[in-house]
Amino acid sequence: MLIQSLAGLPAFLMYFATAMGMLTLFALIYVSITPYQEIVLIRKGNTAAAASLSGAILGFVLPLASAIAHSVSLPDMAVWGLVALSIQLLAYAAARLLLPNLVHDIPAGRIATGIFAGALSLTIGILNAACMTY
Repeated sequence: MLIQSLAGLPAFLMYFATAMGMLTLFALIYVSITPYQEIVLIRKGNTAAAASLSGAILGFVLPLASAIAHSVSLPDMAVWGLVALSIQLLAYAAARLLLPNLVHDIPAGRIATGIFAGALSLTIGILNAACMTY
């Protein structure tokens, strides 16, 4: 019975490794396109940076999880994961349009801006995930 239970382990590991790779790719791209250093700011206790980056990561992971759950194959999941990645980067662009001072507010620790940017990313991620129910 244990062998039957573990029959799906190779597929799990492939999907999980691919998802972790995509999460790493998203995080690297995201922190490279923002003009401030989120990780450095977070290490210094900047709540605005933590809220913004956390929302972006969650906003990406939600549709990625939906892609994993609804995909028919690993390549299918990867394609939809890249769609999720692209949409989430567009969400950051939208935040920059809505909050023109975002690039100054986050490093300055303006929590309201960080929360709004994070919530916008999360909102877009939830909608993105819901749309991936093909």
